Amino acid sequence: MGHPQVNFRKTPELGSAREARLINSLVVIAYILPIALILGPFCIFFVVSFGRVEASAVVIDFNLSNYVRILADSTVRMVIGRTLVIGIATALVCTLVGFPAAYLMKILGPTRRSLLMVAFAVPLLMSYVIKIYTVRNLLGTNGVINHFLMASGLVSQPLEFFTLSYYGVFLTLTSVLLPFAVFPIFLSLDRIPASLVEAAADLGASRTRIFWTVIFPLSLSGVAVSLTFTFVLAIGDFITPELVGGPNGFTLGRIIFSQFGLGFNWPFGAALSIFMMMIVTVALALATRIRPPGKVTF
Repeated sequence: MGHPQVNFRKTPELGSAREARLINSLVVIAYILPIALILGPFCIFFVVSFGRVEASAVVIDFNLSNYVRILADSTVRMVIGRTLVIGIATALVCTLVGFPAAYLMKILGPTRRSLLMVAFAVPLLMSYVIKIYTVRNLLGTNGVINHFLMASGLVSQPLEFFTLSYYGVFLTLTSVLLPFAVFPIFLSLDRIPASLVEAAADLGASRTRIFWTVIFPLSLSGVAVSLTFTFVLAIGDFITPELVGGPNGFTLGRIIFSQFGLGFNWPFGAALSIFMMMIVTVALALATRIRPPGKVTF
């Protein structure tokens, strides 16, 4: 007489409970890991910013000398001011140029739209340094633009206006960061219901009025993201000022880079980093105030 065979199988309830615990664990890890990777370095920088360098070593004695230096040093204040000007100018120009490009991308047919999207997306896949050198070869003293100006007789010698200055940094940043302005605006335009545009046209609104009363107000979220992206990336960039700005193109990011490099003044570099993060926080807070209207009036 054989013994009955017993099959030990997981009940559906037990399997569901284990899957739920696994999913909850992954969700917790997904939240904790980015927070730790962001807050961890920030806390370290915050503590180091209250220190000083003594005998080639960083001493943490919790003093405010680095923050006082940021406010008292006229050179640092000048660099911060110029960095903000470059960041604001880059954000405005990228957004002003990017909006028509995004709008054109919106109204084109599928094939042409895809080609235009690829044209803006390909630079994002390239190395950042390669893009800077490409723009530098166009704007440099031996670049294409200067060769054209000299060949046409408009100038007798190469212009240094495009490089080795803050203007060169601004032009390069505008060229490199333009895709970061185009795509957020395009996404906001693409989400506007076509029924609203058709309703405005049925009510007799002209194309100009439709744009200013329907399309532009509803795309303000994309404009805010465009301004924020380009501004934050511009003020934090140190590679472009290093390669294009020359001795006259110092920015806040470049000073921070030097403090952690040849300057070996980590506390002051950390204080400048905290100061830059405060600027970014203010920019994000201002961007959240740019919102589409609750209703559209023709």
